[in-house]
Amino acid sequence: MIFQESETVELKSIVVDDIKKEIIAFANCEGGKLYIGVQDDGTIIGVEDPDGTALQISNMVRDAIKPDLTMFLHYETLNENGKQIVAVDIQQGTERPYYVAKKGLRPEGVFVRQGYSSVPATNTAIRRMIKETDGDHFEEMRSLEQNLTFEAAKKEFSKRNVLFGEAQMKTLGIMTHDGVYTNLGLLLSDQCVHTIRVAAFEGTTQNQFKDRKEFSGSLFQQMDEVYDYIDFRNQTHSTFQKLYRIDQRDYPETAVREALLNLLVHREYSFRASTFISLYEDRLEFTSIGGLVSGVTLNDVLMGISVCRNMKLANVFYRLELIEAYGTGILKMNEAYSGTGKEPKIEISDNAFKIILPNLNVNADQEKQTANKPEQHLAEEAVINLAKRQGTFTRKDIEKELEISQTACGRLLRRMIERKQIVQEGKGKNTHYRILE
Repeated sequence: MIFQESETVELKSIVVDDIKKEIIAFANCEGGKLYIGVQDDGTIIGVEDPDGTALQISNMVRDAIKPDLTMFLHYETLNENGKQIVAVDIQQGTERPYYVAKKGLRPEGVFVRQGYSSVPATNTAIRRMIKETDGDHFEEMRSLEQNLTFEAAKKEFSKRNVLFGEAQMKTLGIMTHDGVYTNLGLLLSDQCVHTIRVAAFEGTTQNQFKDRKEFSGSLFQQMDEVYDYIDFRNQTHSTFQKLYRIDQRDYPETAVREALLNLLVHREYSFRASTFISLYEDRLEFTSIGGLVSGVTLNDVLMGISVCRNMKLANVFYRLELIEAYGTGILKMNEAYSGTGKEPKIEISDNAFKIILPNLNVNADQEKQTANKPEQHLAEEAVINLAKRQGTFTRKDIEKELEISQTACGRLLRRMIERKQIVQEGKGKNTHYRILE
């Protein structure tokens, strides 16, 4: 038999620590064969103890490679020219990507076969393997980031007298059965990559900022800090009926709480874009990435019917008694406004879900002024909302969105650039625009 290295064949004279890298690369790709007792040039030198060599490799695979790969390896002793060599047949695994346990699910721990060599996988390749083997359900997919801490989560669980150990984390889906953190774990960890941007504006348009802030960290930390930010600005106004003083906040606390929880639990986390909360003089808007789940209509939502996008995340919030049951949030918001003459509004698109809470302390004259806003302000708001949905946009996007001419669109974009609301990037056919950060 002639031995020659290839994309599916690796030759080793003895067992070395690097062998696990070759095994991982084969298991992550199309499989392959590893021959121990054969030099790189194909010269057979043999091994003295084939059984001991196979056991050494088996122990290395069991202890140093995650997830468990042992069932995908087959060992055989071959006699070639009077010498014994160990052939290890590695099949493609079903829980890719496999990685060096000490390195974690990162490029330095994940290897793939490239030509005759085993090389570190790119983040893109790792994501692709996770998607192929875990499916498309974001929460259950293995997180690319495995160096996670849970200080905020521990505080939240402790506050509500709920245990938060490794057993509970596996039960809730924060980590897999073999101790790998999932994307649900990433969301609840202190290293969560998703953020909420909150802005307070002068008046009823986005022309002038009063304040803005971005909140990061665990979803629990974002929940607490964002609520405090809004609560601080949720003013109390007093009126008198005869001798009785009546205090009323701009926004019912229950409605704010439910809208915020809705933003956290139901957003589409497979997108990296931030969610937005906008505080105006007359309203409070919660804009979440991700439209309605397929098969659900706005009427269904208003009736309290809910198909949860993030079931495991919702279950964690349910366990912590942050939410009572699926689908009750919208009903609670409406109840909070009962008898006020005002009610929350919901707007949806293919990629966004917006809850609008009206300010209870805005009088009729102020509302009339809001209803008669200049058309240019409405147009500017539409442009900004489009930018939030898409990230960037072109002139043709605006013409289509507002149904205006090329000339009118040009004037609108120039005015918004001058006011530093948006910025132009690229030239010619590649010209596009985005919100000025």
